[in-house]
Amino acid sequence: MFNNTAIQGNAFYSMDFNKIKYVSNGIFCVSNEGYIDEVYEEDHKDYDLIRFKYLKSGKLRILSDSEVMLPGFVDLHIHASQWPQAGTALDRPLETWLGEYTFPLESRFKDLVFANEVYLDVINTTLTHGTTTAMYFATVDRESSILLAGLCGESGQRGLVGKVVMDDPSSNSDFYRDASPEEAVYETEKFINEVLKIQNTYKQKIYPVVTPRFIPSCTPKALEGLGMLARKYDVHVQTHCSESDWAHQFVKEKYGVNDAKALDNFGLITEKTVIAHAPFLEPDDLKIIAGKKTSIAHSPLSNAYFANSVLPLKDFRSKGVNVGMATDISGGYSPSMYQSIRQAVISSRMLQEGVNPSLPRDERGRPCSSITINNAFYSATVAGGIALNLPIGKLEKGYSFDVQIINMENNIPRFYKEKNPEDLLHKILLLSESSNIKEVWVQGCRVK
Repeated sequence: MFNNTAIQGNAFYSMDFNKIKYVSNGIFCVSNEGYIDEVYEEDHKDYDLIRFKYLKSGKLRILSDSEVMLPGFVDLHIHASQWPQAGTALDRPLETWLGEYTFPLESRFKDLVFANEVYLDVINTTLTHGTTTAMYFATVDRESSILLAGLCGESGQRGLVGKVVMDDPSSNSDFYRDASPEEAVYETEKFINEVLKIQNTYKQKIYPVVTPRFIPSCTPKALEGLGMLARKYDVHVQTHCSESDWAHQFVKEKYGVNDAKALDNFGLITEKTVIAHAPFLEPDDLKIIAGKKTSIAHSPLSNAYFANSVLPLKDFRSKGVNVGMATDISGGYSPSMYQSIRQAVISSRMLQEGVNPSLPRDERGRPCSSITINNAFYSATVAGGIALNLPIGKLEKGYSFDVQIINMENNIPRFYKEKNPEDLLHKILLLSESSNIKEVWVQGCRVK
């Protein structure tokens, strides 16, 4: 029996945080279920035999020398409902951006016609930019949140979707919030069950996510109920955590502990939890997160606009914390994980070297903070799979065949052969636009 298909070509993926694997003219055998059954490199003893058999069966796709495969990106934090305002009002204060732009926009998603139009567009746009797995915040509205999950499934994207909870009347406007903690928990449980009913309808699957917006927007009763649901259904959890000075201090004053400890007390810090931003985590917070195998969604673009800080990614990793990557539409303006990779590297260098030229050089920055392009590529792929407890992010046996096929004929100068394959990968990551992404595959199916 032959596998569903095989693709022969050059490919890159991360072996670990620092090392890149380059596969030259490999044959990637994909099962009917959409997983990589085997990878045959040119020096494999059966390479010629396997290639002949696939050619004879008509199931071998051969990429050109100007094409290369990369793993699909894993975007760990996107507000799908904020897509219409991407690139808008990022020069305004956060409270203005939320109160005058974001919450009025999110409240419109009770209109399923509007929701359908927006959600289809954000899914198609992120797929076009190479994002094969996305963890989405929807809105407080259950029906349109279920709609988003279904649209992910139908479009071929692996979507993890959360109905947002924000029930505290002292922190949220009457026009946009859950009516009570009881309703917030009831609607979330109903949402979870509705998504689980259709989860296996789609080859790549879709997943419900317990989603308190963040502690300041939720009552203790709602947070406690959401923690119970996360345990009951063993589902993913997502929230914002220690995103800004204000949010970090708010939780300290209300609960007497930091965000991470408070979330843990409510049962919301698990190995399936992804906390967005988190630049203000303290040493004790990192111990909790590392111990529970909770991951961080690093959002370098939005951190620059609204967190007024840079996540010390390298330091957090040294404490045992897994850090993935995110676009954070629309606090981040771009739907492209390529932009997040680039900004993550830039921000880390600014953190290390410092930005105030009036200070002496050895006093400006935070030593040993700079990350490499290899580090950022790992965070956008392998670390995302680790965060979600899913076999994604690598092009190895047993992993889902989630790939983007890059055409290097445009935007990427090729006047001579690079000194090594890694130099070529860096060119691709730093220069590619969506127009370079020729095809996108999710779970063995071509979706672009």
